[in-house]
Amino acid sequence: MHVGLVIAGDIDDGSGGFYYDRRLRDRLRDRGHEVTVASLSWESYPRQLADALRARRIATQLDAIGADVLVEDGLAHPSLVAVNPRVETPTVALLHMIASRARAGLVRYGVRQIERRFLSTVDAAVYNAEATRRAAEAMGAPERSVVAPPAGDRFSPDVSTAAIRERAAERPLEITFLGNVVERKGLDALVEGVSRLDRGSESGRSDGGGRSDTDGRSVDYRLTVVGDTDRDPAYVDRVRDAAADAGIAGRIQFTGRLDDDAVADRLRETHVLAVPSRYEPFGMVYLEAMGFGCVPLATTVGGAAEFVRDGESGFLVAPEDADAIADRLRRLADRERLAEMGTAARQAYEAWPTWTESMDDAVDFFEEVAR
Repeated sequence: MHVGLVIAGDIDDGSGGFYYDRRLRDRLRDRGHEVTVASLSWESYPRQLADALRARRIATQLDAIGADVLVEDGLAHPSLVAVNPRVETPTVALLHMIASRARAGLVRYGVRQIERRFLSTVDAAVYNAEATRRAAEAMGAPERSVVAPPAGDRFSPDVSTAAIRERAAERPLEITFLGNVVERKGLDALVEGVSRLDRGSESGRSDGGGRSDTDGRSVDYRLTVVGDTDRDPAYVDRVRDAAADAGIAGRIQFTGRLDDDAVADRLRETHVLAVPSRYEPFGMVYLEAMGFGCVPLATTVGGAAEFVRDGESGFLVAPEDADAIADRLRRLADRERLAEMGTAARQAYEAWPTWTESMDDAVDFFEEVAR
């Protein structure tokens, strides 16, 4: 089988969606299939829409690949909405997210209409989560589909229960945010939540130095922000200003982007992986952190609930709910609970399909479509 993998931008980009695309490409090749990667516009959404002016030419180029099936990353949907009706090759949408969910107001409405049109032009779809499939089918996506979720075994950490318990006893409470520092990821809400730890809770007290108490034991904490700060510098400045205004800037470290080895080192030292996104279509970073026995503080919006059991292997909080964030972090100040939830997180990671298993489901589906 020959697969044309159509993406927006550079497949070697560091984001989770592109990592998924690379794993899919490599698994297809491992199973003896030919893969041709076709890269379309990525600079901006309007620039992608402008591809409609050359839709016939792009359709001819995609058909010229000679593929048995075109697998189209959903992030390329603005470029493809006018192309697919002209393509003769069978098409499968590869949806990492519902793009309109990451936007607001009239922009969200406009993107949703374009996205809806794109989904009506494909023959089948592969989704990263059941939540993504439900949302897409409500927009008119084809019923022929499969869910092939991301896996968490990129680092394949060898972490024992004893090591998780030993780390849980260490202080301070190490909280890590991992992701591009953009508004959708909710770092502002996390910083607000952490700042409330300094002010204590209704039943606790604060010593004014970053320690609060709810049951007679002090809580010490530190937040490390790992991720690209160049995507939205104005947002980063707002978060830094909020931390300074709250008097906690000294407790927050921004590392910028790190390579995989450095990320793994950070997760080995982390108690809590906190990314309270406004929308997280799956949340691969949560699952990867769970492999290290880190407790995920994840969002209720998206696919995280499919592998995070709230209150058992992690916590799910609504977007922008700083009170809930502070409350869940206070609960993890109980080091026995931290150890139990870290162990449960590791067990959930071990029960989840590997990348090979998940990508095989996608490849099997492509073979069916091609036939």
